Amino acid sequence: MVAVIEVVSFGFLHARVPRAELVVDLRKHFRDPHVSPALRELTGLDEEVRATVIRTPGVPPLIDALAGVASGYLVGAPELPTRIAVGCAGGRHRSVVVAIEVAARVRKLRGVDVRVRHRDVRLPVIERGGR
Repeated sequence: MVAVIEVVSFGFLHARVPRAELVVDLRKHFRDPHVSPALRELTGLDEEVRATVIRTPGVPPLIDALAGVASGYLVGAPELPTRIAVGCAGGRHRSVVVAIEVAARVRKLRGVDVRVRHRDVRLPVIERGGR
């Protein structure tokens, strides 16, 4: 039997929070690349955004911690699928990068099928202020 971990990125401003064992809200604690006009139309799939998010203070240890939480769920009930939902305002920048990076770390574990889904990454940019 292969354990399944799904990491979902999403935007709080688009729709309801996905059902998940763990929901992570990045909105208040981590600077939003949306505030930079050069990054606004890009997504966390673009290297410029990825590098910006990874350099944000606190993000690397958060990614490591979330990967640790995922491995804890695997020990607790490996036969059950586990979903981690990572959200930011629009679901295009921070949540995408964090989801990808968490999944990359969990993939290093043996016997785990890791899936990443970006629910809102292709939706239009929401015009707003940002931190």
